[in-house]
Amino acid sequence: MDPNIKIKQIILMVGDIMLLYGSLGLMLFIRYAERSREVLDLHLGPFTIVFIGWVMIFYVTGLYDIRALKNDFNFSKRIVVAIVTSALLTILVFYLIPSFGIAPKINLFIFLIIFGLTEYLWRSFYNSLIAAGTPPNRILMVGANETAFAAAEQIKKNPQLGYEIAAWLTQGLRDPEWQHIAQIIIAKNISLIVIPAHIKKDSRAARAIYKNLALGIEVIDLAELHETIFGKIPIIELEEIWFLENLARRHQVYETMKRPVELIISVGLLPIFIPLMALIAMLVFFTSGRPIIYKQKRIGRLGKEFILYKFRTMQKDAEATGPRWSTADDKRVTAFGRVLRATHLDEIPQIWNILRGEVSLVGPRPERPEFTKKLENEIPYYELRHLVRPGITGWAQVNFRYGWSVEDAIEKLQYDLYYIKNRSITLDLLIILRTIKTFFATPKE
Repeated sequence: MDPNIKIKQIILMVGDIMLLYGSLGLMLFIRYAERSREVLDLHLGPFTIVFIGWVMIFYVTGLYDIRALKNDFNFSKRIVVAIVTSALLTILVFYLIPSFGIAPKINLFIFLIIFGLTEYLWRSFYNSLIAAGTPPNRILMVGANETAFAAAEQIKKNPQLGYEIAAWLTQGLRDPEWQHIAQIIIAKNISLIVIPAHIKKDSRAARAIYKNLALGIEVIDLAELHETIFGKIPIIELEEIWFLENLARRHQVYETMKRPVELIISVGLLPIFIPLMALIAMLVFFTSGRPIIYKQKRIGRLGKEFILYKFRTMQKDAEATGPRWSTADDKRVTAFGRVLRATHLDEIPQIWNILRGEVSLVGPRPERPEFTKKLENEIPYYELRHLVRPGITGWAQVNFRYGWSVEDAIEKLQYDLYYIKNRSITLDLLIILRTIKTFFATPKE
């Protein structure tokens, strides 16, 4: 990710935290002016715990996604949803945990008014600020193809990302203006040159760009720009060398930590999941009979087959004519199955797959052998999904709809490659938070 985008997100989060504590302090001053310090000490601990939940809810609702930071109706709706959800969380915490020693009623109402107004003003101001002025990354784009046009459109729609295409040599090395690249860099105040991978290997292009490094420019390939602004890797721009440079490296600390952490989480969730699974099992049985658990072969890490467990969501004879992809309005899905799919509760039995080491909490979703063989024949680099253990949820699942075609599989592969390249404990946590959001959202079409 572009460090400028990270800085913007950090500033945004710090601003939110300051407003949360500032609103708390102002509310207490209004209510208890003479002894506000004493009351602050009583409220500080419980509200700090609540504020952690507020920040997480703000993330889940997309309020730290730079692409969403525009002063439009969708942004206003996100703000309202985040604050209302956070308020409900606060009420639950204070009234379900009496040991905190406080049960604010009027106080919470005053706090919500203060924070709601100041947060909306702060966010509106910040959105306008990051979209205004000269972007820090002024791009000289070299070459033109579908990937470049898609990137250009995304940049134009989202000035808050901090990019601007200041010059474009659409004909690549054959462009008449290529001979004047130094003058273009100076005249347009270029800070970033974006080139396709095949041009980067051209010796003439390399020499021309090398001569201008003293002008303080940075050079990246089109795939890297696409990755930054879309959160996915464009496979059409990749060559074998990219995989050696980006996927061959080991994430030693991450891989060492991931398995023990997943085991602890899975075992810790069992007391919650066992009663829930019993309830779901009864509902599946009473609504559509047996079998309750659906077993299906899937392809895991390094191409090994394993049995995946899910609550059955389709009719018993759903695949009487053979395996086929599920569609958006699949008639084979039962009424209760639609509820399970929309909330992802059908995936709960996969905790057994996690305990067996076949599946992770986060990773590329495992595909069926019949579909995997077809997709490997039709999609370049598809087998690279199997470099890591598959997951119950993944980067593709929180960014793209349920796939039911080869075209969808290509799109999801681009997100999977992004995950494999950038996998970390932090990214896993963010994916889990965004997965929680889908429990309460309408499924993507």
